[in-house]
Amino acid sequence: MSNVNNKYRFLFAGGGTGGHLFPAIAVAEHIREMKPEADILFIGTKDKIEGRVIPKLGYKFRSIWIKGFSRKINLENLLFPVKLFVSIIQSLLINMSFRPKVAIGSGGYVAGPAIWAANVLGAKIILLEQNSYPGVTTRLLERYANEVHLSFEESKKYLRKEKIHHLTGNPVRKNLGRLDKSEALKIFGLSKEKKTLLVLGGSLGARTINESMSAGINTIKENGIQVIWQTGKNYFEQFRQMNSDSIKVYDFIEDMNSAYSACDLLLARAGATTIAELLNIGIPAILVPSPNVAENHQYFNAKSLSDKNAAVLIEDKNLKNEFAKYVIEIMNSDRTLSEIKANALKMAKPQAAKVIAQNAINFAEAV
Repeated sequence: MSNVNNKYRFLFAGGGTGGHLFPAIAVAEHIREMKPEADILFIGTKDKIEGRVIPKLGYKFRSIWIKGFSRKINLENLLFPVKLFVSIIQSLLINMSFRPKVAIGSGGYVAGPAIWAANVLGAKIILLEQNSYPGVTTRLLERYANEVHLSFEESKKYLRKEKIHHLTGNPVRKNLGRLDKSEALKIFGLSKEKKTLLVLGGSLGARTINESMSAGINTIKENGIQVIWQTGKNYFEQFRQMNSDSIKVYDFIEDMNSAYSACDLLLARAGATTIAELLNIGIPAILVPSPNVAENHQYFNAKSLSDKNAAVLIEDKNLKNEFAKYVIEIMNSDRTLSEIKANALKMAKPQAAKVIAQNAINFAEAV
């Protein structure tokens, strides 16, 4: 039950992936800092990332049954209408109990029923859209929204209610920041005399990125470049023997601030969270969009940066052939590195989480 006398009642809904969840957490952190008395509830699915992360952070969490509609024909899809109906009922009951003043949807299928139900019960609605090409949940919920906060200018052309769009940026965690580069290199046992490439294959791993790194490793070493390589859990055993004085292989890197601070160039997928972090810190990057994501949104994310020379875009199918050539070419040009960095910083929106949190508080106070 919610304390209805507390006007600062905020419901967050979004998840399925870290890209949908962590921007919501960043906003919630700022609300909690500005209004320690705020009552905050997250709605998600218990078997996805939000089910593990949210309770650990000390927020209230309620789960609903919804599951995304698979693009492959399977039995799960036959259950989709049933799960959607049950999730709508669950969402209405949760909202009736909690009575949010403001509901913030950060994408993913779980946001649909939860935010719709909050709107039915009179909450103000704020949507966060992290990707250049807006997700289906944002497009469906836009009609109920009071504000839609975008990360990319290009998103506007896919949405309808122009007056409520705000180019605020993608909220990132409060503890994101650069450390002293020498100290960061020391943490990884790397040399101050060499340029450093950071390779991120995601938490599970990206096959093309890992195979391209493996194929180009000798060329990279011969050109005096050292590497911090996160293979992802699924690929660590396959590539762990490549660990050496100048190639540091990890299944997962917890301390991303140190990894970002140590590198001169980043090679990664074009997920919205990675992009927001590299823009805010100003990291020159080669982005390799995953071909396996909904509506090819990573390609559009990467293209938004490459069009402004704020990153280099290489398509997944071309990476193996172009990987070593591009890395060496960019690393050998301090001018290219500094130009990409400057353009990345121009696109950054470091105040995004704070701005959205303040707007949510203003809505709560006005109701």
